[in-house]
Amino acid sequence: MNELALAPQTTELLPADPAASPFKIVVDPAMRTRLRNALFELIENHDRELARHFSEGRLALDSYKEYIEIFANSLKQTMESREGVDYLLRACGFDVKVDEINLQPETRWKE
Repeated sequence: MNELALAPQTTELLPADPAASPFKIVVDPAMRTRLRNALFELIENHDRELARHFSEGRLALDSYKEYIEIFANSLKQTMESREGVDYLLRACGFDVKVDEINLQPETRWKE
């Protein structure tokens, strides 16, 4: 008798472990570290620039809520720009022409 026929078959999905990341296995850990460090530096740069604008009196803020909204919008604008993506690519060791950066890559989910 075929051993595979004896294995129980189930159509239930295993519960996802929220702490598990498939990228730990698929993506080189050194690459993940470079990307994470680049993102941290980008965040720090945005924070320093907003603080500088505020301290020089060019940016009016009424609340921390408003600061967070402006901060998030600033990061969003950077990440939606070729220059922002270029910064991350270069920080990860890639040399790509800015005009070749795809700002709307297709996410190809497997079924």
